[in-house]
Amino acid sequence: MLISELAKRTGVSIHTLRYYENYGLFAGKTDEKVRTNNYKQYDESLVEKIQLIKEAKQIGFTLSEIKSLLEDWFSNKLPAEKKVAVLTTKINEIDAKIRQFKEVRKMLVDGIQDVKNGKC
Repeated sequence: MLISELAKRTGVSIHTLRYYENYGLFAGKTDEKVRTNNYKQYDESLVEKIQLIKEAKQIGFTLSEIKSLLEDWFSNKLPAEKKVAVLTTKINEIDAKIRQFKEVRKMLVDGIQDVKNGKC
């Protein structure tokens, strides 16, 4: 399929897909016999891979982290224990961010009270 079809099927813009490809998350294939254009063909399996990339980004993985895990994850080179460890580490990072956001929220609420009480 062409990149436009991949974009439609995954809900990811063509621009973003090209960025991911340039970043090394996946690669399209050019037909060596065709010399009139630079169109690349993308394999059906990329639909699932792009969905995983989208989900990983939503839960806080960086593209660098995704890149390092992607190959091993899809080739089943990553044992279940390692997958659990990766996900557990991300959960711990998110928990730390939640604690940090709660502290910032408290400071903002205290700031509102100070303003209301004329202290600022």
